Amino acid sequence: MNAKKMSVTLLAVILSVAIVFAGCSNSQQSGGSTDASGKTTITFWHAMTDVTAEAVEAVIADFEAKHPDINIEPTYIANQGEGQNEKLLAAIAGGNPPDVAYFDRFEVGAWAAQGSLEELTEFAAADGINQDMYYPFAWNESSYQGKLYAVPTTTDSRLVYYNIDHFTEAGLDPNNPPSTIAELEAAAEQLTKKDGKRFERIGFIPWYGQGWLYGWGWAFGGDFYDPETNQATANDPKNVEALQWIADFAQKYNVEDIAAFTDSQGTGAMDPFLSGQLSMKVSGPWEVSAIEKFMPDLNYGVFPMPTPTGTDHTTWSGGWSVVIPKGAKNKEAAWEFLKYFGSANGQKIFSDISKDFSVIDSVNEELGFKEDPILKQFVDILPVSNNRPVMTQGSLYWNELAGAVENATRGNGTPQEILDQVTQKVNNELAKE
Repeated sequence: MNAKKMSVTLLAVILSVAIVFAGCSNSQQSGGSTDASGKTTITFWHAMTDVTAEAVEAVIADFEAKHPDINIEPTYIANQGEGQNEKLLAAIAGGNPPDVAYFDRFEVGAWAAQGSLEELTEFAAADGINQDMYYPFAWNESSYQGKLYAVPTTTDSRLVYYNIDHFTEAGLDPNNPPSTIAELEAAAEQLTKKDGKRFERIGFIPWYGQGWLYGWGWAFGGDFYDPETNQATANDPKNVEALQWIADFAQKYNVEDIAAFTDSQGTGAMDPFLSGQLSMKVSGPWEVSAIEKFMPDLNYGVFPMPTPTGTDHTTWSGGWSVVIPKGAKNKEAAWEFLKYFGSANGQKIFSDISKDFSVIDSVNEELGFKEDPILKQFVDILPVSNNRPVMTQGSLYWNELAGAVENATRGNGTPQEILDQVTQKVNNELAKE
């Protein structure tokens, strides 16, 4: 889940491109229209393919059946999400945006701050749409400075997958997986098999898969952002403690040997957890479908990311949303589609086909996600999940934290020094706004 930096330089380039867009023929407009009969067509840009494309088509079909005066015109636009929305940004800058876009919630804060999204607060208030309908983190990530700019749709969470057969073989109780950091360390050591510098099997790698610093920082009780002061807090003492633990792990098992192991691994059926070369791995619910496809007989389970105390387990979640780009020509009709997509009925249709978690707890229960012994645990932890900070420098922050783990595991500075530098760099950028 690498996030690409959206810089002021990119914005300048996009704005210059807008001059070209402004001179284009009206026949190339992205926005929808209203015909002589009064039926409104709204344009909808998304990047969904395969099963998610089928899911959104089903949502559109049901919406149009319930709203015969509105027609949805979907258009596939590649590479949307995580800083890859250059085409959408150019359309907005050129005054020619689609009416609706499927949008990575991680980017809502930055885009709202630069005036690229329509505010939805009044629409939502008029129709009784409020934060009580959704998981708290999903509403928070859809808002910026107390105002709503997106309607959340899907989400995920992160837990630790573990190989039950490996646990049994190593003399560990598979019915009592690690709860504390100390227990996780002990299990990792017991599970690891190493011949010289070569790992035959490695018990755990904290930063592998979805083992991002955000997750471990929150597990250690840290925080990454103060919304009152608009300041990054990467150097929160608990975050430093988490990064120190990661660095110590890298030193204990020799980071170069770990790198040689991970560099030799593949994806799909060659994923080291699926192939039996890695006993534990932080990942999300999507791993379940990968296991069913490539290794259906794998005997595995999941457990929350351990904490120092063995209590207050948490996770973090991302996900998608629907937005109205700034300058959309059919905001009222577009809002009707957003409202429907984010409703329990729209969520049920989409998630039933896509198998993505809904941001509405009752929908996840109704679809049976809570009945599956593995998926249930991913859903059950959602009410206490965290979201990445809603801030204008979110992509920069993500990249800097990823670099902090790389530097700490390689011994390029102490965790305190590294996170002090990250904090200063991000806050310097925030101060320029």
